[in-house]
Amino acid sequence: MMLPILFLFCCFSATTGFGSERLINPKKLPMFVDDLPEIPTLSGFHGRHSKHLRLGMFLKTWKFHRDLPPTPVFAYGVSKDSATVPGPTIEAIHGISTYVTWENHLPDRHILPWDPTIPTAIPAGNRGIPTVVHLHGGITEPGSDGHATSWFTNGFKQKGPSWTNKTYHYNNHQHPGNLWYHDHAMGLTRVNLLAGLIGSYIIRHPHVEAPLRLPHGREFDRPLVVFDRSFLYNGSIFMNSTGNNPSIHPQWQPEYFGDVIVVNGKAWPRLTVRRRKYRFRIINASNARFFKFFFTNGLRFIHVGSDSAYLAKPVVSKAILLAPSEIADVVVDFSKSMSDTVILANGAAYPYPSGDPASEGNNKVMKFYISRKKEVETQRVPSKLIEYPKPKLSDASHTRYIAMYEYTSDIDEPIHLYINGKRYEAPVTEKPKVGSTEIWYVINLTEDNHPLHIHLGLLAALDQTELVRLEEFKDCMTKKNDAVKCKIEQHARGKRIKVSSHEKGWKNVYKMMPGYVTKILVRFSNIQSNASYPFDATAEPGYVYHCHILDHEDNEMMRPLKLVD
Repeated sequence: MMLPILFLFCCFSATTGFGSERLINPKKLPMFVDDLPEIPTLSGFHGRHSKHLRLGMFLKTWKFHRDLPPTPVFAYGVSKDSATVPGPTIEAIHGISTYVTWENHLPDRHILPWDPTIPTAIPAGNRGIPTVVHLHGGITEPGSDGHATSWFTNGFKQKGPSWTNKTYHYNNHQHPGNLWYHDHAMGLTRVNLLAGLIGSYIIRHPHVEAPLRLPHGREFDRPLVVFDRSFLYNGSIFMNSTGNNPSIHPQWQPEYFGDVIVVNGKAWPRLTVRRRKYRFRIINASNARFFKFFFTNGLRFIHVGSDSAYLAKPVVSKAILLAPSEIADVVVDFSKSMSDTVILANGAAYPYPSGDPASEGNNKVMKFYISRKKEVETQRVPSKLIEYPKPKLSDASHTRYIAMYEYTSDIDEPIHLYINGKRYEAPVTEKPKVGSTEIWYVINLTEDNHPLHIHLGLLAALDQTELVRLEEFKDCMTKKNDAVKCKIEQHARGKRIKVSSHEKGWKNVYKMMPGYVTKILVRFSNIQSNASYPFDATAEPGYVYHCHILDHEDNEMMRPLKLVD
């Protein structure tokens, strides 16, 4: 065990908390003193023609708060000077390809601790930081999906075993909606995202979306990329450098939670708005934190989309529970506010659902200052949005049982998490047919809520059923790892939870409740047309599916997914 520990110590900077630097108390940082930044936008098209972008990953410093020193980060951008956290929003047009050459300009040493005792991309000689970019929610060819083992280091000097090509092709042939891009390197996703490698991506379809007359334009239609971080007094991001089972994993912790909430790169920002409707595309880019968003004065959210797809009709809610990687596409009508200020707050426990309640620092997100002047506006929320084919069980050609396990040490601390009792490296067992629809029963045998993300596929949640005699079922599953042999039909008989109205459409992620079986329909085809994929989805290196709590994903809660004809 000594060699991995020595290797770990050599691979991160002392500015991450391995040393005398102290963790800053969030109470020392006043809230709502920084304006919400406007994320720079890059056009992924040129008229009706495709466009080739070059986006790099750079080490630079970033000001997260007025009173914090500049923070070392990894940032996406066209150049080091223009790189931002989050990275620029890429805007694409339906049916017009965008090509991106992702360039790694990062140094040899990471700014955060990382643990080589979990399955990790480790370059020869331990030189360089592996990265690879995944377009989350993208219906993308395998070679451009950002497979975890398709990583590369600075200047493409070293490449992972499934590396494909320098330039990724995003055909943008899918439905309009919200996506985001982020790092996906094996075993390093949690630290590379924590360092700043995230950004939003929007596919627009003017012919379909313009008649909706939703709020539009850069002032009234804004991505909100929300995440949590902790900081040291010197401004550096803090990540614990000691694992919960240090004799097994010197650094790995089961979840990362920061005590400062960041939106678009600023801690607890403020935004002045007019008394009218705004559209916010809210992305939870946290490693492990769930958010339960609500307005302190009772303002409502009008949901128009969930993850990458529009809803059939708008849904109004008082609160939004958003898991890591989920996207809520909402309209907020500030003309309905009875006050001139309002705070967007958070009420989710961490870990969710049975952890500590939200507390000072992480229970506030940002503040809105609302103009007193009343306005007449022409933008609206129509009674109907975009209707896609409804999920139908009769379309399903195959049924699968997907079980989630957590394994603990002698001190009852997590050591790793598996899907279907298998390591990531075990032979692929999920081989859906291109164009097919399947039923997946996702069985959560852990105490955490796991947001399940399926690359390429779209999913629709149907219901969630509580497992009765849970410990008996767990014991059987631990021994046999077979839901049918363990007579799941005799255990999935408890309380049934209906899917929330604003989550009944097609999604990229869904929250798997602990102690429940979640029934989902998974579709491996487009939803906006009957056209087949404009690429070979059976090609190498294939796809994956995984929990999107990044600390879980990095420690084996991920499995390969191989499409077949």
